[in-house]
Formats: sequence, C-alpha cells, structure tokens
Amino acid sequence: MMRAVEEAPLFGLSQSRSVAVTAKPHWQGHRDRLRTKLIERGAIALEDYELLETLLFAFIPRRDVKPISKALLARFGSLSAVLSARPADLIKVAGVGETVAAYLKATAEIGARASRETLAARTVISSWSALTDYVKRELQHEGREQFRVLFLDRKNQLIVDEIMGHGTVDHAPVYPREIARRALELQASSLILVHNHPSGDPTPSRADIDMTRAIIDALDALEITVHDHLIAARAGVTSFKAQGLI
Repeated sequence: MMRAVEEAPLFGLSQSRSVAVTAKPHWQGHRDRLRTKLIERGAIALEDYELLETLLFAFIPRRDVKPISKALLARFGSLSAVLSARPADLIKVAGVGETVAAYLKATAEIGARASRETLAARTVISSWSALTDYVKRELQHEGREQFRVLFLDRKNQLIVDEIMGHGTVDHAPVYPREIARRALELQASSLILVHNHPSGDPTPSRADIDMTRAIIDALDALEITVHDHLIAARAGVTSFKAQGLI
C-alpha cells in the first residue's frame, strides 16, 4: 500500500529567502535618514562629518562612508582642510581613491568660484566678512606660500584675483614692478594684497612689512591705491590696515 508522504511546507524557506533579498544594508538606512535630515532641517543641521558623508554618498555608492568621513577629518583636522588638501594626500586615507579625491577637489573649486562671484558682485572694501571668508577659503590651508593681488576698479569692485608669486613653505618672490605693470594693463584703480603663512601664524614679518612698503611706493606714482594687505593662516586673517601698518 502506498503511503502518502507529507511534503515539508516551503513557506518558511521562501520567506527567509525573501528577507535576505529585500533587507537593506545598515548603511543604506543611515543614508536615507541623513538625506531626510538635510532636506527637512537644512544643511546647517548636519555635523561636519555628516556633510562630508553626503558628498561621499555620490562618490562611493555601495559602502558605509561614515568611517571614511571621520578618517578624513581626523587626518586633516577640519572640513575646510579636507577640501583644501592635495589629491596626493587625500588618497593616503583608507577608502579614498583618485576618483573620490578628484570629486572632493571639484567640490572645493565650486565653493571657491561661488565665493569669488559673490565678492565680485560687491564693493570689496566694504564687504569685510565676504572678503575674509574668500581669503580663508583660498589660502588658509595652502601648503606653500602664495602671493595674490585682488585688482579693483574705480567702484572698488573686483576685476580679477591673480596669483603673482608662488614660493616655498616660508617665502614667495614678489616683484613690485610686475604688480604695477599688471595693474596698468587691467586699468585697476586700487588693489588688495593677499598672501598666506603656511606656518599657521598670520603675524606679519619684517619682510612682509618691507615688501608691502615697496609695492605701495611703486604704485604711488601711478596713483593706484593699496587698500590693505591680508595674511591668511590656520589661526585666522591679519589685516595690515587694522594693525596700523598701512
């Protein structure tokens, strides 16, 4: 006699497979929550590492990026320093390759150009906060000394910001006659000198003061005014004018 054989129900097996297929990885839920937080409460509500995470979401689509974000901040010290870092230094952080480094640098340049556009649309010498924000963004974390000139028109609006000298960690060659020649080419009526101190201390040196005086003397005969000389460093921005040095 043939005996009926009961088949084991497949429901339990199918259900477990379904769960395995549809369950989200833990980082996916975190991404969803962080995006919702940004959209509903604004970017200002996010911590620095969370802002960096939202950038990395697009660059690293299938991985938990919180450890990478925190490692970048630990390595460089701040969000602005991460965005200012050289690609060669960024890729030393685990999880960061050339593609991510390139995207981070592109993001930094978008911010810099937006700041430059904002500055160009205003009267520079009366927009102190916009000016210092721009200078800090451009030079605060620069590893080598760099000398720049903001050439201004008769309305004290920005014509162009040009690099006039690259140097080492503690020196950048500056040529007053070259600055005067360029000011004439641009028909600039005034200018603001800017350079950085990679040491982190924005205090003017004796050489900084002497060089500023030489530039002022070269421009005086051309009736071109030097409004200020700003030194940017990790500790902040120093104004020669505020210090009584101009």
